Amino acid sequence: MNAGDPGRDDYGLPPVDVEVPDDARELARDVQAYHRELRAQRRQHLAKRFYGPLTRDGMVLPLLAGCLALTLLAATLLTVFTARQAAISLRPPRPGTGQAAGSSRPGADLLNATVFASGVPEVLGSLSGTVLVLALIPPRCNRCLPNLKLLTVQAAMANVYLVGVGGERVDGLARPLGLGAAHAVDDSENSLPQHYRVAALTAVVVKTDGTVIREFPRAQWPQIRDEVRKLIPASPASLVPATGKPATPTASSSPAA
Repeated sequence: MNAGDPGRDDYGLPPVDVEVPDDARELARDVQAYHRELRAQRRQHLAKRFYGPLTRDGMVLPLLAGCLALTLLAATLLTVFTARQAAISLRPPRPGTGQAAGSSRPGADLLNATVFASGVPEVLGSLSGTVLVLALIPPRCNRCLPNLKLLTVQAAMANVYLVGVGGERVDGLARPLGLGAAHAVDDSENSLPQHYRVAALTAVVVKTDGTVIREFPRAQWPQIRDEVRKLIPASPASLVPATGKPATPTASSSPAA
């Protein structure tokens, strides 16, 4: 009987048509398919281990509902806090608060600077006068004296102070300008705010309460007179310049007959 003919063997088993290949490489496709099936079974097994507890007894829907509830709660809280912050920012500041004090006193940082007059430390805000005209003099300032003479004329109604920036000594300029020694101070410790450490001659008009401050470069010094007049109320005391001498009247009155 041939190998391919049906029939029974000696053990009574049913006939099987078996074909044994001559080369084992012909079984490569079957081996690959077998390994793919094993990998698919392993992936299914791992998926059941990880996601099985979630899908068991209907746990997916409660979990999704909880996530949705938390999302809605977070969005509601965010909306409430954002609206509250916007309302607070639109509310006018109350007097006495730190923000209101800073915004109403723009010259506070400058007036808090410590300068030295003849080696004695002083705070700019403690200098005498209601309105101060600070001449910020940079190091190695050329032709400072003629320009400063113009400044003292324009700011005659206010108190003029010479401030040496970057440790510049200005005490030698006070006497030719008719100013006292106390009107020449220097910033030897760089206490001035960075904005006022100028590189060119600059005048700053500031009220000693810090509520008003204006800067004037050299080309705008003719405008200082009008600015000072607006800040100083008209009174006999306002006619006394920074030198302490009464202002010269423009016209003399004749004695009564």
